[in-house]
Amino acid sequence: MRAVRCHELIGPEGLRVDELPEPDAGSGEIVIDVKAAGVNFPDVLITQGKYQFKPEPPFIPGGEVAGIVRKVGAGVTEFSVGDRVAATMLFGAFAEQVASPAAGAVKLPDGVSFEIGAATLLTYLTTMHALVDRAKLREGDKLLVLGAAGGVGTAAIEIGKCLGATVIAAASSADKLEYCRAHGADETIDYAKEDLKARAKTLSGGGVDVVYDPVGGDHTEAALRSLAWEGRLLVVGFASGTIPKIPANLVLLKNCQIVGVFWGAFAAKEPDRNRAHAKRVFDWMAEGKLRPHVDAVIPFDRTREALEKLARREVKGKLVLVP
Repeated sequence: MRAVRCHELIGPEGLRVDELPEPDAGSGEIVIDVKAAGVNFPDVLITQGKYQFKPEPPFIPGGEVAGIVRKVGAGVTEFSVGDRVAATMLFGAFAEQVASPAAGAVKLPDGVSFEIGAATLLTYLTTMHALVDRAKLREGDKLLVLGAAGGVGTAAIEIGKCLGATVIAAASSADKLEYCRAHGADETIDYAKEDLKARAKTLSGGGVDVVYDPVGGDHTEAALRSLAWEGRLLVVGFASGTIPKIPANLVLLKNCQIVGVFWGAFAAKEPDRNRAHAKRVFDWMAEGKLRPHVDAVIPFDRTREALEKLARREVKGKLVLVP
């Protein structure tokens, strides 16, 4: 089979397409014929050696696939050969076949394409865990989403609306903000031109209840300062490349919470709750309330190009790779 492998921790330029043996299904695993693989910002970080998990090169990056079950390992009862599935993993997705723990897979509804299936789980389930489990988002809450035109940002806008929040989307260009409004944002902030804290407080009528922050860097403190009394700031990721240092006195003065969101560990520790979130996401999708956006479908041979495009923050929604 063909697979994209990272041979050096120098970013996307360290990637090559290699021929490798086909995987087998170990105990508790399924082998998936990959029809599509989602591209996410951690894929950029892992090729740079900057992600929380640091596999030794050469390794296959990618954490999200959709396809058809080819083999079923011992002890697996919930899947059969021929099932349409989507699955997440730490790495290994950018290949024609993937051996995945069955616990990390869900059945893909017939009405959902493989490309959409590969663009859904990581971003939308991260966001479900963030907003439902960690922020306890309530109907009527005011939600500020940073990096709102990206994959998890799009998910946060749409799921925030499904949960009854007023959504303020922050992004870095007029084009991206137009995209955010098309996906349901009530208000928008261009933080390349506007003061994030001041504008968020004005639009929210004094302060936001929840900040969804997958960006980090300089925007985190400004977003924290925009929180209302007893607000919650969700630490989702650091797409800016900079981990912020937050003044602890602000947390005290606002009586607020800074809440970590580590969806991968949650999915591994609580697979039943994670599957329940997946069912809710696919139900909303069937009702037309969620519309995952695929910016482009790109062949494996151009994986480097896809990751470089994502690193430059030129993507609205998600990129998807196909064999």
